[in-house]
Order: sequence, then C-alpha cells, then structure tokens
Amino acid sequence: MQAKKLLSLNIKILRKKLGFSQEKLAEITELSTQTISDIEGCRTWVSDKTLEKLARFLNVDIFHLFLPQSEDKKDDTLSFFHNRIDKLKTTIKDDIDKRLDQFYISEKSLSN
Repeated sequence: MQAKKLLSLNIKILRKKLGFSQEKLAEITELSTQTISDIEGCRTWVSDKTLEKLARFLNVDIFHLFLPQSEDKKDDTLSFFHNRIDKLKTTIKDDIDKRLDQFYISEKSLSN
C-alpha cells in the first residue's frame, strides 16, 4: 500500500477510535474540515507540521501513522494490555535481579 493511502486510512481509523468527527479533529488540530477530508480522502499530502499536529492529537508517534492499523478496538486494547504486562514483567524481573545482586554483594563483603 502506498504511503499516502496508508496515511489517509490510518488517520481515519485513529480518528474514529477516538470518537472524533472530521469536524472535531479539524477543530482541535486547528486545520480546516476540508483539509481533514482531503487527507482522509487521499486527495492531498501533508506537511511535517500537519503530521506532527495530527499525531499529537491522535495520541500516536508520527511513525505509527505509516504502519497498518487495526480497525478492531478489541485487538488494540488486548495488544496494549499485553505490551503493558510484558513491560511490567521485565521491570519486576530487573528489580529482583538488582536486589539479589545487592544482597549477594553485601553478603560477600560481610563474609570477608
């Protein structure tokens, strides 16, 4: 899929997931409704500044606008929670490893 078409589709998907109309997205990004319509309709390309605005208000990094998005809210929610759980597991494991290292270091220094 070409970048322009993927960008257009992603903006539309993300806007709808947030429950925004084109008018509401235009209002909060300070773009015209016609501009949002043209972007989603794949009739125009966007500037870097517009990409930044859209990404900020759609709550994603700019590069996410160029990655395939799922239209299914359940998939995104599950994916979000799986990622959070994986991060928590890593954080907990790292914390335990750090504490064990500190414990063994202090035990070793006491025995010498």
